Amino acid sequence: MQKQLTKRIFDIMVSILGMIFLSPIFITIGLLIKTTNRGTILFRQQRVGKYGRLFYIHKFRTMVMNAEQQGPSVTASNDLRITKIGKILRKTKLDELPQLYDVLIGNMSIVGPRPEVLEYVNIYPEHIKQIVLSVKPGITDLASLHMINEGELLEKSTNHKKYYINHIMPQKLALMVEYVNTQSTIGDIQIILKTLYKIICQLSS
Repeated sequence: MQKQLTKRIFDIMVSILGMIFLSPIFITIGLLIKTTNRGTILFRQQRVGKYGRLFYIHKFRTMVMNAEQQGPSVTASNDLRITKIGKILRKTKLDELPQLYDVLIGNMSIVGPRPEVLEYVNIYPEHIKQIVLSVKPGITDLASLHMINEGELLEKSTNHKKYYINHIMPQKLALMVEYVNTQSTIGDIQIILKTLYKIICQLSS
């Protein structure tokens, strides 16, 4: 209980400070999306949270409007539905910033297993599903660090959905289980720092 309370306080502090200090970036990205594409600035999608509870995740929109109705739910780097500004946001992971709001209201944590759509959660092995869904989903985790080039991996496959289910998802689930079984405050801080380092590397490449 104390561990959960500490994590929640940490999440609230980081999300508030993050939204305050990153507000100029929020505004800039919002303006770029609005002036270069028709449609909304934010993208909302239903995901599976702690104990299987459904919630809406928020991201900066990186694809054309109604993209989910025009193709698979997994996205390769060369997907034609991705907008020009969307390519940059995806590469740098800046599209994930609005999830600080999801953390603040308690649907997510800063660090935790990435939330998946119900379609894929339904095919998780049951014992793994129970472990992964025993904690709040997060903005970043071990799987995010190791699979940061997921879009590029999908790009090389002929059937993106099949490749995701058979090759990428098992690796991500193994890392998610590892995180849940070994999570700690120090571990979370390390993951956050490694994530920031990865983003900086993406920005400079």
